[in-house]
Parts: sequence; C-alpha cells; structure tokens
Amino acid sequence: MRGTVGYTRLWRDDPHPLRRARWLAGAYADAPLATRVRDGELITSSSQPSLMARMLHALQVRDGDRVLEIGAGTGYNAALLAHRLGDAHVTTLDLDPEITEAARNHLAAAGFRPAVVTGDGARGCPLHAPYDRIIATCAVASIPSAWLGQCRPDALILTPLATGLIALRVADAHHAEGRFLAIPAYFVPLRGSGPPPQVPTHGLPSRPLLDDSFRFLLNVAAGHMEPVEALALWEHEGRPGRERYGVTVRGDRQWAWLDDPEGAYGWPLGPPGRLQPFPYR
Repeated sequence: MRGTVGYTRLWRDDPHPLRRARWLAGAYADAPLATRVRDGELITSSSQPSLMARMLHALQVRDGDRVLEIGAGTGYNAALLAHRLGDAHVTTLDLDPEITEAARNHLAAAGFRPAVVTGDGARGCPLHAPYDRIIATCAVASIPSAWLGQCRPDALILTPLATGLIALRVADAHHAEGRFLAIPAYFVPLRGSGPPPQVPTHGLPSRPLLDDSFRFLLNVAAGHMEPVEALALWEHEGRPGRERYGVTVRGDRQWAWLDDPEGAYGWPLGPPGRLQPFPYR
C-alpha cells in the first residue's frame, strides 16, 4: 500500500491486529495495490478490481478459449480466468521468477492450477499456443509480433497502451486492428521493454493538460508530434475521447490513428521519430 512517504508494507500474517486489519481492508478495496517494490521501484501491482472486471468483460472469453495472460501479478486475474475456463485453458506469464512462484502459490491456495510460466512477456509463450485471447496487465509501447504469431485467426488481444486499453482483432500472424476502449488505464510497463517515451508539454497552456483526453493524445503521439500541434489537432477534432482512436498492425508496420486507419492522423508505434505536420481535413 502507498503511504505518505514511500510504501508501507502490510501483509496477511502481520502479528499486529491493526496492521492485519489495514491489510484486509486494502485487499478488498476497489483500488490498485503495490504488491512488490524493489529498491524503491514498483515492480508489480494488483490492478483496481473494477478495472480488472471491465478488462475481462472486454476480453469476451468463450467456452473452450485458450488464454495467455502477460503479467502474472498476484495470480488473481489468472484465478478468475481459470474459474471461467478451467485450468488447462489458462497460461499466465511473468519475467520475474519470484513473482511467478508467488502467483503459483496463491493460485494453488485458492484451488487453481493454470500454467504459470517464467519468461519474457514480449515473446509470449509458444509452448501453450495457439491462443484465442491474450490479455496483458502491463503497458506496451507497441504490439509484440510474437503475440500475433501465437494467436488463432479472429483472436482478441487486449493490452494497455498509451494510458488506454487497445482491443485488437487478429486476422493472421502479421495483421491486426482495433480500437481503444473508452476507459483510462495506467499500468506498470512490460519489464525489459525499456522506459516509455517522454511526453513533452513545452509551450502548452495549463488548462488542456488537466483534460484526460488531451493527455491521452499526447501519449499516443509522443515523439511524433509537437505539443502545440497536438493541441491544435485535439481542438480541431472536437476533443476526441479514447474510443475514437485505434491501432493497426500490418506486417512490420504498426501505427495508432484517429477515426480511420487510412485517415489524416496517424502515428507510428515504437521508437520515436518525426512525422510530417498533420494535415487538416
């Protein structure tokens, strides 16, 4: 749990009854929890339960679906998936062996035994592929190609990206497309993927920076559009919400876009570069 200075450690078996009560209250609160901090850095957290529920609803799992979860966390999300689909249909993956060991123990204590794998989330888990659904509980700057290659046609990938949640429908190993959900989502970055791009705000008035929809655009276009250009686009297009944006993966190219993947406004995903100034319609 986050304290006034750094983090306050609370755990189930604390001998002090008041601290145990705080742990229990935090475990049942509709709020995110820091679950592992190393040298002052947040390594993993448990997402806000209501956001987990909305993500699982958006994943649209069906009987018989095989699901890969990127980011094991405490194992809670994998437990919900295993309850719905059965242990044999769920794989959860994390880079950190301490996290996967803890998740495995939590799952077993709750009566679930899905596959818990230690590995690089960007590479997926080919051992249990192909998948009908991939859900990530960590943010990515672009869509790992391995995820598409491990999906069946018409699979769904749901992942945090640019403070939003993108739902991609997979056509084949090289093509996918979809739109962002309307809700905001702030997740720890996929470990090993490097830091997220810097989001510049120089030259901007303070009022637009208070608007979540504008901050989302700044994150989507980070490194590919000057802040004052982003502000002009946002105002010209009627202050669009997340649901008007989408992502397309086409071979070795992938980009985010506003309204139309072939429209006037698009920004490549991946390493920052410089686009030509956006045209107005």
